[in-house]
Amino acid sequence: MLLRAIINSIESVAPRSAQEEWDNSGMQIGDTGQDISAVLLTTDVTPEVVGEAVMRHCQLIVSHHPLLFHGLKQVCGQTPQARIVEMAIKHDIAIYSAHTNLDSVPEGINTRLAEKLGLTEIRPLAENGLGAIGKLPKPANYAAFIEQIHETLDCTYIRFTRPANDTIQTVALCGGSGAEFIDLAIEQGADAYLTADCKYHEFQDADGRIGLIDIDHWISERHAREIFRDILAPTGVQCFISEKDKTPVQIVKS
Repeated sequence: MLLRAIINSIESVAPRSAQEEWDNSGMQIGDTGQDISAVLLTTDVTPEVVGEAVMRHCQLIVSHHPLLFHGLKQVCGQTPQARIVEMAIKHDIAIYSAHTNLDSVPEGINTRLAEKLGLTEIRPLAENGLGAIGKLPKPANYAAFIEQIHETLDCTYIRFTRPANDTIQTVALCGGSGAEFIDLAIEQGADAYLTADCKYHEFQDADGRIGLIDIDHWISERHAREIFRDILAPTGVQCFISEKDKTPVQIVKS
């Protein structure tokens, strides 16, 4: 099918008009008139992911994180980004991304993450649709809830602060870098807030006020691939979830 038809399917759920001003969702490389028979779904576009697309004979990569945020001044293989552009063009592979527009819609990243954790009464955390807040079916011990997150999301690490109350029921979350919503989660009565990429002083400010739970950025958003697969299933186009897509963060195991 034509690439523009695939884009229409994605944007019927996550319209580009829903993205943040600073974002660059949409076409990264390619021609919307290109014929597509196989698609590789990924969180990040890396040289390894492009190599996998070549191996699987995929004409399109659909990613959550955009490849291009800033203009390239040279395309001569000096950076991973430039090598990706070269590889994609050489092998006639198009790249399309849906980032904050997939974060902020009801069928998107944050709702899916909340559902994975078993939350009910799910609604957006912020006015722009970002984040989510909901309730556990019944109150849970904080330590037990952290263990649930670890097992459900298969986390490589979890960093956390003390909650205001050791019993957790209302949970807020934001896939990716969502420290900006910590105070909003507190204002909305959340007992715990799950996100990624928190800084030391953000932990310090949250300690004893809310159970701030920080996990790997990629792990908090890798289910974007499942959402893309579900969106594209009715089209009949062949979809593969990338096996080369993985977090770049390595952890020393004790």
